[in-house]
Amino acid sequence: MRKKSANDSSLVYSTEHGRTCPKCEKPLAQCGCGQKKAIAKGDGIVRVSRETKGRKGSGVTLITGLPLAEPELAGLAKQLKQRCGSGGTVKNGIIEVQGDQRETVLAELIRLGYQAKKAGG
Repeated sequence: MRKKSANDSSLVYSTEHGRTCPKCEKPLAQCGCGQKKAIAKGDGIVRVSRETKGRKGSGVTLITGLPLAEPELAGLAKQLKQRCGSGGTVKNGIIEVQGDQRETVLAELIRLGYQAKKAGG
């Protein structure tokens, strides 16, 4: 038989704490889900590289070092993907664009005012 911990609650409805977070089920005043994550601080240089590791030989262009929060990062990723005419994603603060798009991405980032450079081979 499994012991019940403090997180295992069989409470169906309560007005004791008011509104609760749908993710963590804590009261909204105590919820940490909606708080913005701190932006990683680097040296201020955006690095554009190519990687094939773990992708069965097909390469992707990686854009790292962007000093943006998640919503702004997603918007920039969308803009870069449209410029390159390919797909991609944002994972852990890194933008991935399908294919070897280093030149196009680098030119677009410089045009947008970022200090960008090629990284890797």
